[in-house]
Amino acid sequence: MTTIWDPIRVGRMDLPHRLALAPMTRSRAQLDGVPGKHAAEYYAQRASLGLLITEGTQPSADGQGYYATPGLYTPEHVAGWRKVTDAVHAHGAKIFVQLMHVGRMSHPDNTPHHRQPVAPSAIAPGEQMYTASGMQTIPEPRALTTEEVAATVQDFRLAARRAIEAGADGVEIHGANGYIVHQFFAPNANHRTDAYGGPIANRIRFAVEVAQAVAEEIGADRTAIRLSPGLPIGGLDEGPESSALYRELVAALAPLKLAYVHLMYAGSDELLAEIRSAWPTTLMVLRLGRTRETLDQDIVSSLADMTSIGRWALANPDFVERLRANAPFNDADQATFYGGGTVGYTDYPRLHE
Repeated sequence: MTTIWDPIRVGRMDLPHRLALAPMTRSRAQLDGVPGKHAAEYYAQRASLGLLITEGTQPSADGQGYYATPGLYTPEHVAGWRKVTDAVHAHGAKIFVQLMHVGRMSHPDNTPHHRQPVAPSAIAPGEQMYTASGMQTIPEPRALTTEEVAATVQDFRLAARRAIEAGADGVEIHGANGYIVHQFFAPNANHRTDAYGGPIANRIRFAVEVAQAVAEEIGADRTAIRLSPGLPIGGLDEGPESSALYRELVAALAPLKLAYVHLMYAGSDELLAEIRSAWPTTLMVLRLGRTRETLDQDIVSSLADMTSIGRWALANPDFVERLRANAPFNDADQATFYGGGTVGYTDYPRLHE
């Protein structure tokens, strides 16, 4: 029986166990997109998780949506991320940068160019977003032209190259949680009539093209993608074809043999088993609603190879050690999740403290 403590090879990485740090937005970057001055310490503190997946990082100015999130499209961004990757590697861990283009989940006040958000179609999500001047309604985005969709694919490619230049071990494409890749999937956010809209094969085209471009640029074994089947996030509704879409998407991505696919999942075991069967490499699952006691259920039952840790790892830099020792966890302080300095970021105590 496979356990959470068994080592595993993922892409070109040998990892000590089946845990990873889940990507979590912290909104502590400089306003020019360079990682904040405490980012290297934050990630290095969590090195015992083995594989660290960073917070969502925009591949372009158009890709930014939230206040004070990092980018990876300028030389300054590369230099800033190099400090993070060096610190993580010095502590013996691996690090994948999550590339996140938010699409319509944006506000002009949060971006460097202050332009209207871009998306598959000119449909607002109907939600609000934090900005420097408080909560504001997310405005209607501008629909990307077909040529701009192709340019956005190249933005992901170039950001992946810069991630490797910055010392990262790979990148995770954010195809989940209501952001641009996910927006192409959902019929209520994608009313396009070109090759990227309509039937499932067209709605998954952007995701497949981004994965192909990134894999070509840095290698499939340094490329991963995150998906969230059926989750109604960011005003998205995938409709009755949701399961069929993910079956077709996984089948289209499988020949690329990416390092892993990362599911944020709250669906049925039946669909998860189908994805597991169709996916040729590592499957990582963050199952919503799990408890400490059920943390390893998908690994033990062979529905997944790895699991990622979010809030628990945010509040417990020594999560692995606490889990092994069956020690209590620190509680996460939600008031300090986003923005601010070291409080709620690098000051959570370790068990021996």
